[in-house]
Amino acid sequence: MSIRRYLLEFGAGMAGYGVVLAASIYLLKTGSPDAPMREILSLLPMLPALAICWAVIRQLRRMDELQRKMQFEALGLAFAATALVTFSYGFLEGVGFPRISMFVVWPVMAVFWLIGTLISHLRYR
Repeated sequence: MSIRRYLLEFGAGMAGYGVVLAASIYLLKTGSPDAPMREILSLLPMLPALAICWAVIRQLRRMDELQRKMQFEALGLAFAATALVTFSYGFLEGVGFPRISMFVVWPVMAVFWLIGTLISHLRYR
């Protein structure tokens, strides 16, 4: 039951994010570049992103102790590995590597979170 509820909450947040992102991009491309609302429009997709975070936190709270421990270990690995990768690349940018957008950080962390989750599942099988 809780996984179904989580998927519904997460899916609604993702759908909202897609709609708001598309609207934000459209309005930014068709509007005046000097419009005072430009910054607000660019950050508007973060509202449904907050709903996605809320869904994840609610799911973590619904988990039992072992599941929570496994997610904590996976998130710890994701945090540490992302910090190492992004910091390392920051030094490489200092010697001429191309600059990378901050949009890369979340996918990197998500991959490490997935890897950490898989390792944790294998460990506690």
